[in-house]
Amino acid sequence: MIFVAGSANLDFVVRAAHIPAPGETVLGRDFKTYPGGKGANQAVASARAGGVPTHMLLALGDDAFAAPLEASLQAAGVVRHIVRVSDQATGTAFICVSDDAENAITVAPGANLSLRAADLPALAGFSHLLLQLETPIDTVAAYARAAREQGVAVVLNAAPAQRLDTDLLALIDVLIVNQGELAVLAQHQGSIAECLTRIAVPCVVVTLGAHGCCARCDGVFLTQPAFPVKSVDTTGAGDTFCGVLVAALGQGKRLEQALRQASAAGALACTRHGAQSSIPTQTELAEFLAQQPDAAPAQTAAIRTYCGLTN
Repeated sequence: MIFVAGSANLDFVVRAAHIPAPGETVLGRDFKTYPGGKGANQAVASARAGGVPTHMLLALGDDAFAAPLEASLQAAGVVRHIVRVSDQATGTAFICVSDDAENAITVAPGANLSLRAADLPALAGFSHLLLQLETPIDTVAAYARAAREQGVAVVLNAAPAQRLDTDLLALIDVLIVNQGELAVLAQHQGSIAECLTRIAVPCVVVTLGAHGCCARCDGVFLTQPAFPVKSVDTTGAGDTFCGVLVAALGQGKRLEQALRQASAAGALACTRHGAQSSIPTQTELAEFLAQQPDAAPAQTAAIRTYCGLTN
């Protein structure tokens, strides 16, 4: 089983021709709300696409924004451990999605900032605890420490990007970042491979958008080229990757298998709108993977070169 502790936000999404520059007003088109938040997205991905029993600890306000978040988690089969906060609104995110599928996101954390160390239940029976950085950093560290003490593997998606102290990094078994977050943590301008080696965590995975992903685990580098799809919205794709990766690891799959499965799930999420609404089912993911050939040597060589790895 997988336990996710983290954020849940209601996403307010506007589509527009392009993302506004500072001081620019852009006329948008359609507007919709979607269940989101990094923690909730990853929990839904673990349960729906990963097919693993998943629990989630989250904080919600006593307001109407909470209802669609609870409903989405319930529909995915996620067992909820909810901290109800009366003096804070449920977390929200304001997202502009451009016609080229890129996005710009501003988050108002609200109730997410109310999660405290004492809120984490006992983790008996869980293989992995999955965390993010949209809740207080002291709480994240306390949860990681509690998991370590209970023999549960700790996975941190270090997003949004921020520097992390060595005490927290020492509690992490698997760190997942994107390219920008990797640069912040490594504080190094060299290659992706060089940056990965500078982070004192046993296993570090970096997602590289249309290039794919790369991992350094116990000194060994692995790469997975991206699956080509027609993207319409990248919102939630990284969270889908995280949830499915941890679900696969929780099922005892090798890291190479987990990277392939997570990359495919993230690719499928890019073909649909919204965050949780874009996450594929386990059946859809299996059907997609069955149609994908193994990476061609040229694809593998390309991503290894991009990462600064010698072939």
